[in-house]
Amino acid sequence: MSLSNVINLEEKNMIEIEFSIKRSDFDAAVMKSYQKNVGKMNVPGFRKGKAPKNIIEKMYGKSVFYDDAFELVIPDAYEEALKESGAIAVSRPEFDIVSIEDGSDVILKAKLYIKPEVALENYKGINADRIITPVTEEDVDKDIQRVRERNSRLVDITDRAACDGDTVVIDYKGFSDGVQFEGGTAENHNLKLGSGQFIPGFEEQIVGRSIGDEFSVKITFPEEYHSEELKGKPAAFDVKLKEIKFNELPELDDEFAKDVSEFDTLDEYRADVRAKIEERNLKMSDNMMQETLIDSLLANVDIDIPKPMLDAETENLIRDYDNRMRMQGLDLQTYFKYTGMTIDNMREQFNPQAERQVKSRLALEKIAELENITAEESDIEAEYERIAAAYNMEVDKVKESLTPDMLQGDLKVQKALAFVKDNAVITDIEKAKEINNDNIINNDNIINDDTEGDN
Repeated sequence: MSLSNVINLEEKNMIEIEFSIKRSDFDAAVMKSYQKNVGKMNVPGFRKGKAPKNIIEKMYGKSVFYDDAFELVIPDAYEEALKESGAIAVSRPEFDIVSIEDGSDVILKAKLYIKPEVALENYKGINADRIITPVTEEDVDKDIQRVRERNSRLVDITDRAACDGDTVVIDYKGFSDGVQFEGGTAENHNLKLGSGQFIPGFEEQIVGRSIGDEFSVKITFPEEYHSEELKGKPAAFDVKLKEIKFNELPELDDEFAKDVSEFDTLDEYRADVRAKIEERNLKMSDNMMQETLIDSLLANVDIDIPKPMLDAETENLIRDYDNRMRMQGLDLQTYFKYTGMTIDNMREQFNPQAERQVKSRLALEKIAELENITAEESDIEAEYERIAAAYNMEVDKVKESLTPDMLQGDLKVQKALAFVKDNAVITDIEKAKEINNDNIINNDNIINDDTEGDN
């Protein structure tokens, strides 16, 4: 098996490689194909499965066993020829037979897209701002309030009417033009008033009602409503209010801190919440700064991306989106049904993101090449440990699924991005707090609402 020729085709990033398969290897593959298929063939004068190979070939033609034979020999021969060519394939090859004459080696050619050349400049010393968001007492209060709400308990209310923020249990039936419509009926439905779960105007009309009340709620469906039959139409719901519940929050004291954290006092717990918000804000700032660096890289890179690369990345994004929806109990078909979108619409939406991701990776791979960045054995072991911890698996199990070669590329890209960050000129800017003009004492100073600077 050997590479005999490489031709650059007119279409950008497409080549044709010509390679050969030894006649003895091909004949051995034909024999294996014969042995695999002879039992399926009926030949007059022979019991099923007993007809000689030359008789079958005479009856059906010499190529009768070629398809299976090629499946046996082409993959290894192609991979060897591709490796010898030095090209990196980014698409499936299209094979053609050049010559298959008796007594001679079999010659084939493969047409394929290859990884494009990358021209990259000015990837060192990139200027980027990192916007640091200071943590306020209000931020800490909001985080703690969310924890209080998660640890709240529903208490039945019997001595007052429903208020905004209550959870009510209702029965309802919906009518449009006097006709009950599909999907507009439920019993014992839990609804938190003010949550915006229902059509605008519905929840507000329950506020002030008492347990046992039966009443009509009149609304108008939004023009953008998913049901064509109900878009923009008025409707009325017969509603019965059956229960009112209120979220009782735990007291904000040292006991609360002990219940929800490892700390003994509320002050210690608040300090920990503040530290976590600072860490979260810094991570968000780093991510935004990283996107700025990538934007600068992409502005200085020249790549003709082959269509198969974009198509493959787009399909990956759609697959990830589908997986995330399935984790929430949805799927693409249901999503398409309610949004009116099609798979082609979705591909069009994801194409720009796919192009950005492919360009970014190619640029970072080029930087890794230019800077001789490699993934050391210690890097690979650390990545195995990280993956094992993330998926709660044993390291050995991870290694069974992922070979070092499978991790090498991603690790080099990560290290290339770290190289760009380390060599960038990064300026930390504290995000300006909102200014209340009523509190400005010096009226000679005119401060715009969108002013940003150091506090």
